[in-house]
Formats: sequence, structure tokens, C-alpha cells
Amino acid sequence: MKDGRPVVLVTGAGGFIGRHLEPVLQSRGWTVRRTVRTEGTGPNDARIESIGPETDWREALEGVDAVVHLAARVHHPNEEHALDLYRSVNVEGTLHLARSAASMGVRQFIFLSSIHVNGRSTEGRGPFSEADVLTPRGIYGISKAAAEAGLKAMALDQGMQITVVRPPLVYGAGAKGNFDLLARAVMRGIPLPFGSIRNRRAFVSVENLNSFIVDRLARADRGFDVFLVADAEQVSTPEFIRRLATAVGATSRLLPVPMSILRPILRLSGPEAYNSIVGSLELNISKAAATGWQPLMSLDEGLRRATRPYNA
Repeated sequence: MKDGRPVVLVTGAGGFIGRHLEPVLQSRGWTVRRTVRTEGTGPNDARIESIGPETDWREALEGVDAVVHLAARVHHPNEEHALDLYRSVNVEGTLHLARSAASMGVRQFIFLSSIHVNGRSTEGRGPFSEADVLTPRGIYGISKAAAEAGLKAMALDQGMQITVVRPPLVYGAGAKGNFDLLARAVMRGIPLPFGSIRNRRAFVSVENLNSFIVDRLARADRGFDVFLVADAEQVSTPEFIRRLATAVGATSRLLPVPMSILRPILRLSGPEAYNSIVGSLELNISKAAATGWQPLMSLDEGLRRATRPYNA
């Protein structure tokens, strides 16, 4: 506690999700302590140059009531020694932080994982759920699954509440990667050859994801739990593009390229690109809803908020 307010340490606070989460936490009565790599710009910042199995967390965790661990190694699976680097940060670094937090009396630990822990696609099966046998894909998904397993084992011996959150693609204002590329293509009226795709995919607005994180922090549960979190609506790739076009005030230009032509072309880009466009990725979010949480906003409202910077 600090000045009568509970303190939450947020790793990765300077990233896309963290930048949205910090003001929400502050509005709910939390004092936010951010981890930063260089000298902090605020009185509550904690300097952590790197995350790994040897990181000294003592000063950062002093007086902390909860930890939201967003920081992770991502987007560099082909770099030299990638396997060792991903394991050092995403697995050993996560578990070392959790152990350090428990030893200093932190009562809650929220770990942002990924739906890639479940797999890449739900083609030919039902939606992913928390009860699935995990089939992680890619170095990132494998590292997140290993971190989850370590946290679950740790929860048996610690009095700290540990919550794992697995989101699909997170979109919102300031999002980079595939969402940014898609939004810019739609705004420029670039024809996209996805009109014949018939799939169903889950997405989650950063507002909906953060509302779940804040909701979990308000609870006094114990032990270990996993939740899949997504928007209420799960739509096809072309429908998502149409909704996105409406949000930015553009007209979607979807070409009905036959799947017999589109599939082999996209497969040349690799399984990740293929599945993210053509494959289905449905999530069963009934467990999260059973806690009393509901998505804060609709898909359309989430897209409107996400595209405000483009409209401006």
C-alpha cells in the first residue's frame, strides 16, 4: 500500500497493452509502479534493465500488492540463439519474478499468456477452452506454455493468487503488427483477396482485455486459474475487414478470389500467416463470463476506438 492505495507492479507498462492498462488501474484506485529499462520518468517507476532468471526484483516489489506481468520476448523467433533467449525471458524470467513476488508477500500475480498455447487453429474442432490438452505452436507459444506449467506448479506451494490470461489477437489504438497493416490497407482502398474466406476468428479489444485484468485484481481468490478472454462476437476474416472499414469511414474492397487459388499462395508465407487469415480460431469464454465479467464493449465499438488515431 502507498498513501492508502494498493500498489500494482506492471511489467511491460510502456508497451501497447500496458499504456492502455495504466490509466484504467489508476482510475480504479491503484498506484501503478512501472518497470522501465532506463532511469524512470515518474516517482513510482522501477528500473529493470532486463528480465531473466537473475533479475533483482527486491526494490521493484517493495510494498507491492499485485503484479501484472505483460513483458515478454516476441516477434524475433529467427534470431540467433532464439530458443535460449525466449526461455530465459518468457519462462525462467517469469518464474523468477513470481517466486520473488511470493517471497515478498505479493498477494496476486497476473500473467499474460497467449491463445497460441492452445494451438494455431480450431479448424475441424470446437472452440478452444481452458480444459484443452495444450498443443502450443511456435517458439513463442511453447515458451508461454512452459511458463504456465511452472506457475501452476508454484501455486501449489505459495499463498499467492496466480491468474493466467490467454487472449487472441489484441487490437486497439496504437496497435502494431497485423492490425496496423490491415487498417492502413483498408484506409488506402487496397483490394484484398479475402472475399471468399469462410472462417470464424476471435479478437479482443485492449479495453475488453484490460477490463478483465482489472476485474481479477478486485478478487481475493487463491490458487491458480486460467481464463480465455475475447470479444463476445467472433467473426470471419472478411467480416472483420468490413467492420474495420466502417470504423475508419472507408469502403472495404474484398475480392472473391477462389480458395483453390488463395490457399497455396498464403501457404507460401508460412503456417502463421496462413492460419491468421484463412484458419478459424474460436474461443469459448464462458468460464470468464461465469466470474461475472462481461466484455466492456462490442466489436464495433472496439474498432471505432482502435481507429481514432487513423481518423484523426
